[in-house]
Amino acid sequence: MHSEWTKNTSLHPGATADALQDVFRRQQVFAPTFRATTTAERLARLQKLRQALAAHRTDIQQAAAADFGKPAPEVELSEIFPVLHEITHARRHLGKWMRPVSVRPTLAMLGTKAQIRYEPKGVCLIISPWNYPFNLTFGPLVSAIAAGNTVIIKPSELTPHCSRLIRQIVEELYPAEEVAVFEGDAEVARMLLELPFNHIFFTGNPAIGRIVMRAAAEHLSSVTLELGGKSPAIVDESADLDSTVHNLVWGKFTNAGQTCIAPDHVYVHERIREAFIGKTVEHIRRVFGRDEQTQRENHDYCRIVNERHFQRLCGLLADATRRGAKIVTGGATHAEDRYIAPTVLTGVPADAAMMQEEIFGPLLPILPFADLDAVVRAIGARPKPLALYVFGRDRGRIEKVLGSTSAGGSCINHSVVQFLHGNLPFGGINNSGLGNAHGFFGFRAFSHERAVLADRFSITHWLYPPYTPWVKSLIRLTSRFFA
Repeated sequence: MHSEWTKNTSLHPGATADALQDVFRRQQVFAPTFRATTTAERLARLQKLRQALAAHRTDIQQAAAADFGKPAPEVELSEIFPVLHEITHARRHLGKWMRPVSVRPTLAMLGTKAQIRYEPKGVCLIISPWNYPFNLTFGPLVSAIAAGNTVIIKPSELTPHCSRLIRQIVEELYPAEEVAVFEGDAEVARMLLELPFNHIFFTGNPAIGRIVMRAAAEHLSSVTLELGGKSPAIVDESADLDSTVHNLVWGKFTNAGQTCIAPDHVYVHERIREAFIGKTVEHIRRVFGRDEQTQRENHDYCRIVNERHFQRLCGLLADATRRGAKIVTGGATHAEDRYIAPTVLTGVPADAAMMQEEIFGPLLPILPFADLDAVVRAIGARPKPLALYVFGRDRGRIEKVLGSTSAGGSCINHSVVQFLHGNLPFGGINNSGLGNAHGFFGFRAFSHERAVLADRFSITHWLYPPYTPWVKSLIRLTSRFFA
């Protein structure tokens, strides 16, 4: 969930300031009609999206392959399945989510009836990233439609084949006053952010997240920011090493590490360090190939999205080795196809660049530890990550880590799969994000929780002025009794 905005000024022909403002105004006019849609009407719109994803399955796979060599099974698992799962979850629960929720009166409000009503926020903007372009565009769109909002989407320009297909699918399904897509670069994003959206859902990195939040502040727009950070993994000496390695290698090297919740670096207890490294190297070779050529020819392994990110990752690798880090497997790079081998490093010093910034690529530093408290302190000294992973069978140590750290979400003895759990909130904290997504939490992100109170037989009017001695005594008694 990493994003960047480039400096070029290429725009999609339809993404002019006048076109953006025209569609925005049309959505403003249509929003009151859309907010009145029933559960069945919203589900019908989601069903159209479900059918379109199935119809365009091959197109989606080809677009992802064209942009950064993503293998078709990985596209199915990480791009298509999560959106279909999100739609299925909404179909099962949307009726319940949309119903007003009655709340019990407090003592001071006896004689009233109260409820929370979930109403659409209105016209919403979704700015989606390049690393999972379909998943992280259509997933939030499902939540926005389920909540009854109109939506403008700005997909990433770094995956042009995917962005073009996203626009094509949306234009096939929805009139522009309901959902519209504008392709383009940072200038399009800037023009969109000047509009007074009711809610902005942004997925990307913290630096751009700050720009989005500042722009939203101009209109007091609410925001959901799905960002990133350096998500650590801790492997305790009690861990099942085979299972741990299997899950960590998958979580780290899926999408060539270009995943916001991928394990960024791994703390491994020094007593199992050598065994962990050996099993990790062997598992990488078993999955991706036993030599450099085989790994490069492996069609189950993604490429880096563009030259800029490729050079950035090569720079991180060169900086680490120059400072004394050792490559225990991988390290091969090929600029012509933006290939970087699954790479594991040891001895990476704390001042290395890859230990200062989110790696967001297939480079995995392994850091030995003897004192769990020192690891907890090191994690606490960094900005709060989007994810934190703990591997081990000692419940006391696991609870110690969870109770002593802060992160957007965590897995115990697994990695990354928390994203797929429809009943869990997905989101960061502080530097790694603001607000949640998925399931009811996504529906709520695009909804205003409206408080509604109806008077039945309350006695609050006894406390109105004029403040006679009798009223004053009642106020004193009320304050003493109810407070």
